[in-house]
Amino acid sequence: MAERVKVIGAGLAGSEAAYFLARHGVQVELYESKPKKFTPAHTQEGFAELVCSNSLKSEDVYGNACGLLKEEMRILGSLTMEAAKASRVPAGGALAVERDKFSDYITRKIEAQPNIAIVREEVHSIPEGYAIVATGPLTLDDLAEDIQRKAGGNLYFYDAAAPIVSGGSIDFTKAFCADRYGKGEGQGDYVNCPMTKEEYEAFVEALNGAERAIAHAFDKREIFEGCMPIEVMAARGKDTLRYGMMKPVGLYDSQGKRPYAVLQLRKENSAGTAYNLVGCQTNLKFGEQKRVFSMIPALREAEFLRYGVMHRNTFLNAPQVLNADLSWKKDGRIFFAGQMTGVEGYVESAASGIYAAIGCLMKMRGTSIEWDATTVMGALARHVVTPTDDFQPMNANYGIVQSLGEQIRDKAKKKQKIAERALQGMRAKADQIESALRREVRASAEE
Repeated sequence: MAERVKVIGAGLAGSEAAYFLARHGVQVELYESKPKKFTPAHTQEGFAELVCSNSLKSEDVYGNACGLLKEEMRILGSLTMEAAKASRVPAGGALAVERDKFSDYITRKIEAQPNIAIVREEVHSIPEGYAIVATGPLTLDDLAEDIQRKAGGNLYFYDAAAPIVSGGSIDFTKAFCADRYGKGEGQGDYVNCPMTKEEYEAFVEALNGAERAIAHAFDKREIFEGCMPIEVMAARGKDTLRYGMMKPVGLYDSQGKRPYAVLQLRKENSAGTAYNLVGCQTNLKFGEQKRVFSMIPALREAEFLRYGVMHRNTFLNAPQVLNADLSWKKDGRIFFAGQMTGVEGYVESAASGIYAAIGCLMKMRGTSIEWDATTVMGALARHVVTPTDDFQPMNANYGIVQSLGEQIRDKAKKKQKIAERALQGMRAKADQIESALRREVRASAEE
């Protein structure tokens, strides 16, 4: 195939798209603006930089939709899943990674791929010819304006990241290591910071009175539920946090006692020198973050390596502008991938990169693949292109997956059957892709 594909953006979606195409014999030009120009949230030169949490969520293939999506991606040769395996850190039933190792792994793999030419330049407009635009929710101004002008209808929401503290500054005499319901390995992958009723209520009161970094009256439509700032959650009611990210259910200290509330810390790296405050995405001013989170006994002397931040994320009104294969309705050679399509989450973004690459590859081969909603990947793609009056970002979940067509009361058995059907379908998709490639090779040889 003589024609090249331009992939714009080397985040999770762009890296997956470029790598998938290159592995299947396509010549790729991968454009990345870093290090010449960074977005407000990015600080490192490497590809697939994780700017919020270091968790890729559940690994439960047969009980969690995101865990199932990961396995679907592995079937298709996902670079994200390969990198996650090489850089994982203990996180109970979740797949968490060491950020630098994760990014370095993906960067090295792409740099070593002979079919990928890396271009460290900013792209100012939608390119011509075959291309996959995967510049993420913080697309740089010129390209964002060009997409807005040509595609129209851009929407937005606000996204937040949690603080990270130094492992050496945590008071482990006032914390305990354990995983909820003992799902992790060894003595527990999470550091749990317990609070009494009085400590918890004082913490919530401080959150409600703390000064925010952006003086903005957030509309409920502007904040994605999956990244809701902790202070916004606290304002919903005194016990909201205790029934949410600070719930003590399934956690017991060394005396067998369950705390009134608990803040969990997750390792940022395998050495345990940095910990993420799980679920504590925030828009508080930096000084206020230090003051409020230090009220938790185990964090009284905490050293903050990174404070939480909030930024505006943009995404397309995908049902209006994208086809089922994530190609642009105005030009079917242009594909979009990642969060800008309306999927939300690291894994979902990476999966959309693979999905868009498959669509692009098949179109270049003069064929196509029909997707349905029996796989999580197919269900996500169907969600983002289905017309709706209130299009909003979507995580992987069972609600968007096609029903089984039979009544199964046992939830665990129902999820297992959904997973088995999805994995069987994804293996068939992988075979279909390879068959299409083999047909083209035979046709080329006959010519």
